[in-house]
Parts: sequence; structure tokens; C-alpha cells
Amino acid sequence: MFENGIVNLTSWLGNVILPTLSGLFFAIALIRFVGGGQHQSWLYGGFLCLMASGILRALEGFAPQQAWNDPDLYWTSLKNLVNWVANVMMPFYGALQIAVGIVHFAGIGHRVYHGGSWMRHFMAAAGCFMLSGIVRLAEWFIEQGRGGIR
Repeated sequence: MFENGIVNLTSWLGNVILPTLSGLFFAIALIRFVGGGQHQSWLYGGFLCLMASGILRALEGFAPQQAWNDPDLYWTSLKNLVNWVANVMMPFYGALQIAVGIVHFAGIGHRVYHGGSWMRHFMAAAGCFMLSGIVRLAEWFIEQGRGGIR
């Protein structure tokens, strides 16, 4: 009963109160910016409220809805975290690295020379896509093996 109340309080604070406070902090930061005052701390407070809310939502997504004494609870949470990082963040970061590599290759902001940093960005993008593909392939093999030997 007490644990259920703590979970509901945490959910209410993270999903209702913190995003509302972030809007208030952003409004105060904007008013302070227009008035020429110090607005950075209010802006940082607004972003901190949004990040705390987002981290809470992410942790809710990684923790499966299983019993506390289920022996696979940690394994399932870790699998969900690896799946999210490898299949969501790595392709996004790879696309971002391609965009940065194109900007560097075009010479925006500096001179173009052979062996420049643009190659590093394309290699990082290829590594991100390869890691995501290998994890997806491993997940496929695991799912195929769950049925047992036929």
C-alpha cells in the first residue's frame, strides 16, 4: 500500500508538477531576458525540470511491469535499455554524424583538406549503423531460438 502511494506520488511529481514548473521557469526567464536581467539560472531550472521528468518517463519505460521478485526483472530492464540505445539512439546519432560530416566536407567553417575530420564523422556513422544492425540481428536470432530445436 505504501509502495503504491510512493509510486503514484513520484509519477504525479514527474509527469504533472515538473513540466508545469518548467513552463513557469521559462516564462520567468523570458521576462528577465526582456528586462535585461540574469535569465540563465531560470532557463537552466526549466530545462532541469524537463530533464528530470524525461528521465522518470524513461525509467518507467525501461522497467517492465513485472513482479518485484521475478528473477528476470533485471535482465528484462537491461535488455530494454540496450534495445533502446542500440535501435533508437545509435541510428539517430549516425544520421547526425552524417550531417556533421557533410558540413565539414563542404568546408563550412574551415578549409577542406584531405584527411580532415569529416572522415571521422562518416566512420562514426557507419559504426553506429553497424552496431544497430548487429544488435537487431542478435535479437532476431534470440527470438528464433526461443521456440527450441525443431
